[in-house]
Order: sequence, then C-alpha cells, then structure tokens
Amino acid sequence: MCAAFTMNPREGEQATLAAARKHASQLELIDRIGRAVPADGVAEPMSGVFLARASAALERVHSVTEPSFCVIAQGSKETLLGDCRYRYDAATYLLTTLELPRVSQVLEASPARPYLSFRLVLTPDAVRSVVMEAGDAAPAANGNGDERAIAVSPLEADLMDAVVRLVRLVERPDEAHVLKPLITREIVYRLLRGEQGARLRHMVAAEGHTPPIARAIERLRRDFDQPLRMEQLAGDLGMSVSSFHHRFKDVTAMSPLQYQKQIRLQEARRLMLNENFDAASAAFRVGYQDASHFSREYKGLFGFPPMRDVQRLRESATEAIG
Repeated sequence: MCAAFTMNPREGEQATLAAARKHASQLELIDRIGRAVPADGVAEPMSGVFLARASAALERVHSVTEPSFCVIAQGSKETLLGDCRYRYDAATYLLTTLELPRVSQVLEASPARPYLSFRLVLTPDAVRSVVMEAGDAAPAANGNGDERAIAVSPLEADLMDAVVRLVRLVERPDEAHVLKPLITREIVYRLLRGEQGARLRHMVAAEGHTPPIARAIERLRRDFDQPLRMEQLAGDLGMSVSSFHHRFKDVTAMSPLQYQKQIRLQEARRLMLNENFDAASAAFRVGYQDASHFSREYKGLFGFPPMRDVQRLRESATEAIG
C-alpha cells in the first residue's frame, strides 16, 4: 500500500503566497503591456525587449526566431517547429536557444481580452557571463538528454516578478540603462536555476553536440543560397554525415535540408513583399534554379503560390491600416 503524500503546512503556505504573488504580477504585466502597446502590433521599447498585442486570433506567421525568453501576460499562442507543437499561455514560458525557422499563431485573443506578450532576446555573451559567475550555483536541471533548442515550462513567481520589474523600466527610461542589464542577468540566472537550465547552457557549452549544430546553423543562415554539401559541412564540424543529420534534427526538429529550404523560402517571400521582386527573380536570388520547383515548395510551406500569397498579404495589410 502506498503512503499518501502530505504537504508540509509551511510549504503549503509558501505555495499559496507564491501563487498570489504571481497572479498580482500577471495583472500588473497585463496593465503595463497594454499601456505600452495601445494598438495591435509589436513594439521594442528597449533594446532586445519586445512587447506585442493582438485583439483577435491571427493566422500563422512564419519567422526565424532568435534565442529568446517569451512570456504571455494574457491569451495563448502556439509555435510549430518541424513536426513539433509548443503551446504556451500565462502559466508557462517559451525558451528558444538557437535561431530557428518556425511557424507561430496567436490562439486566444479578443478586443476585451487582447493577447499581450513579452519577449527578451538572449545573447550568448549575456548567458555565458551569468553561467561563469553562477558556477555550480546554477545546476544543469534537466538532465534527460533532450537537446531540442526550444521548450515550454511552468512560469514561477520569482521569474514573473523579474519580468514585471523589467517592463516597468519602459516608463522609467532614466533608470533603464542601469537596471535593465541587472534585471536581464537575474532573468538568465533564474532560467539557469529552473528546469530548462541545461537547455540554456547549450548556448554556451564548450562540449556536447549543440555547439557544432550552432555553427552549422550559422553556416546555413549565411550561405542559404548556396548548394548544401552535406559531406563537406559535416566534415568541417568533425562529424560523420549520419551523426550530423541525427544531431541536427535532435536540436532543430528538422533536417539540414528542411532548415535551408525554410530559410530560402522566407527570404524569397520577403524579397517579393518588401522589394517587389517577381517570383522567378526571388527564386533565383535565394538559390533555386527551377522556378516551378520553387513555386511548388513555396505553396507547400505558405499554402498559396508565390504571387498570390504576396497579393493576399498586401491586401491584408491594407485592410488593417484602413
């Protein structure tokens, strides 16, 4: 017969106080983001700090995410990476530790309760500095071997409190240049102490498989318009082709070829939308030699042929402005 688990009364009291503190912080975060972003859109009131608002559930957005820590004050969102789905809301946070092509979608939002979110860009230098100073005080918490460069975890009260204090600086620009780096370090430290500590350490680890994959991603991002020579890339990283392919998919949820394809197609979309390239010119610029092949892959990713997709996006932007 198994013994029933009984929470210590003091632990129960502490958990209740933490929940109340977190709820108060969430209410303040809703208020502050709402004031900082009064209309739908994204603002960067401080370098590396992005606040967003949406008054309705949105269609899927394709982007390349930076290493970031993301918190939702109100509403919910889903991020797709390869075949994996990550849904998060006000009770959780999303952590990404590499540049990854992803698809995201706001799921819950309305004019009365708009989607409101916070995102902090994490740089390797900032993470490395905290890791070195914390030493063994910030243990690698998730030793389950999961190397995926993205995860969702419960948002604890202390971490939420630090987010609120950082967002307060939006209205205190005279204090931000001093306090923002300190609060950012606290956020990084608390992430290191949490269940995603090992994942965050992957950004700066000197050993393991993630650093070679980070170098491969840097190469693919830089030379996305060049043919992918798997043998050469794997050899440059000191890995066999099969090992490289396996580890790349472990970290990014996609193969190197899939990663390159998404980077190419997103850049082609940008060229057509923002620089008025036609489909054939955009295809050639990003490395495609066959326009029909480009069109098929473009439709497979975005759901529409290239020029129809661009026209649709422009019409949607015009309606939003109007």
